[in-house]
Amino acid sequence: MDFDSFVLAASTADLGDEPGAREHADCIEFRMDLAESPLEALESYDGKLPVLATNRADWEGGEATDDGRRLDELERAAERDAVEAIDLELETMRSGDGERVADHAREHGGDVVVSSHDFEGTPGMTDLQETLRAACTHGDVGKLAVTARARADVLDLLVATRAATAEGDRVATMAMGEPGRHSRAVAPLYGSRIGYAPVDPAKATAPGQYDLATLADLIAALEGESE
Repeated sequence: MDFDSFVLAASTADLGDEPGAREHADCIEFRMDLAESPLEALESYDGKLPVLATNRADWEGGEATDDGRRLDELERAAERDAVEAIDLELETMRSGDGERVADHAREHGGDVVVSSHDFEGTPGMTDLQETLRAACTHGDVGKLAVTARARADVLDLLVATRAATAEGDRVATMAMGEPGRHSRAVAPLYGSRIGYAPVDPAKATAPGQYDLATLADLIAALEGESE
């Protein structure tokens, strides 16, 4: 998976959605924590799009119980040829529990996205930048999702995104919630390397997501205007 350029991920808990995502997406973000028998689903996956495997812990907005099995399943997922990247929470990496999984993924040729989510608001600029630097220290891409309470929050996130990109880091940023919704289309112009959208709008995995086709069209239009 080439994170040196922008990657649009179709988020789903059903790998059967892959054919409907091919027209617009560059990869599938497979939400293992929302799926039934996720390892069996990966075993039988024969889609064309590469997979970014996420097994989000319940303490970070997901539904996976953090009982040890969660990381074991993610480690096994990283062994699948179709899985070209995995997502691990920044706090998991800081605790040391994620290092084993990250190393295992890299041994199998995968990249590691290290993510942090703030469902309460948008931190100040210093915290935004420090969180991105920490995520990038542990991962091949540092992902930061915040919650915008006002449009001005998006401006801070974009400044932090641009600053991290200028420092040579690969980051993925977005602002959740209605005031931040437009960030999902705009952030790639400032260096964000990953965008997320559901194939089916009814199956959004985060607040404020556009559906896949709409986000793809918005990003393409904005990139065309900036050339």
